[in-house]
Amino acid sequence: MSRFWSPVVHDLTPYVPGEQPKLANLVKLNTNENPYPPSPRVQAAIHAELGQDADRLKLYPDPTGSQLKDAVGRHFGVPPEWVFVGNSSDEVLAHAFQALLKHDKPLLFPDITYSFYPVYCGLYGIDFETIALSEEFAIRVDDYLARGAANIGGVIFPNPNAPTGRLLSLDEIARLAAALPDAPIVVDEAYIDFGGLDVIPTAVTLVRQHPNILVTQTLSKSRSLAGLRVGFAIGQPELIEALTRVKDSFNSYPLDRLALVGASAAMDDEAWFQQTRRQVIASRNALSAGLAALGFEVLPSAANFVFARHPDRDAVALAAALRARSIIVRHFKAARIDQFLRITVGTEAQCELLLEALKEIVA
Repeated sequence: MSRFWSPVVHDLTPYVPGEQPKLANLVKLNTNENPYPPSPRVQAAIHAELGQDADRLKLYPDPTGSQLKDAVGRHFGVPPEWVFVGNSSDEVLAHAFQALLKHDKPLLFPDITYSFYPVYCGLYGIDFETIALSEEFAIRVDDYLARGAANIGGVIFPNPNAPTGRLLSLDEIARLAAALPDAPIVVDEAYIDFGGLDVIPTAVTLVRQHPNILVTQTLSKSRSLAGLRVGFAIGQPELIEALTRVKDSFNSYPLDRLALVGASAAMDDEAWFQQTRRQVIASRNALSAGLAALGFEVLPSAANFVFARHPDRDAVALAAALRARSIIVRHFKAARIDQFLRITVGTEAQCELLLEALKEIVA
């Protein structure tokens, strides 16, 4: 505590990011990073940007991010005016909390979800209520609607949810949006690209019919650009303008020149994107089966991680035993999930090392 702090800072409980340990021969399965490299076009685009004229770095980048908006629009088949880009999806979400989710009525989100949401509420003074997941850790739309449209300022949830990995169907998202036409519905799709092999069930397909839906995504996961920090949102212009007004009152140049060209190249390389996400999905399915064979309960996952617990082994002890073998997974202390481990899907070799270690530990 400090006498120089504002009252807001005194009351904040900051988000705790995943550990970035420095261990020899580390198998890092705790922060949901993609185990595969980004598209080769990313490095080529960055080199080309620098190679043309390094002096360009003395100039501000495009404040609108038009090149990236065009690439995102091409990928999803939406006008670039329906796209907002920012410095990671966390920044995009922060702008959404301030621009769209701060109302007299409370914001609703799941009781087990991305732990940044209550942090943003504290930062921006947003009243919120949490809605309990089902016994199977699923989001139930009826539990939200039971609050009554007149009592809801907005709704936000990850899809797939984090850290559970469970997916809410597009039909249910559409039903929620239709029942709450005056409330913004923010669908945080950080992991949506791992939702299925053939069809990616993104809520972007709903934004034309539902002007209250805003979809956020990141290039950190499925496009292997966690180190570049790029995210975006898609929605109708009324929502995008709100985000832009907040952005331009906070930081008019959120994405640097290298991030803009690298992210645009990643969005345009569809073949690489499909190849690497399919590898992750195949590894996730194999990992889930391997954990189940060892006696773990594994929630159905549509993300690049699995959420699992063992009926006879304490989660903290399991995480410590894995760490002793230089394998890092993530444990959450929150109620209802304190016996679960969230395990990032690594390469096939990393997943095999994890399963072999767990086989020894639980034997």
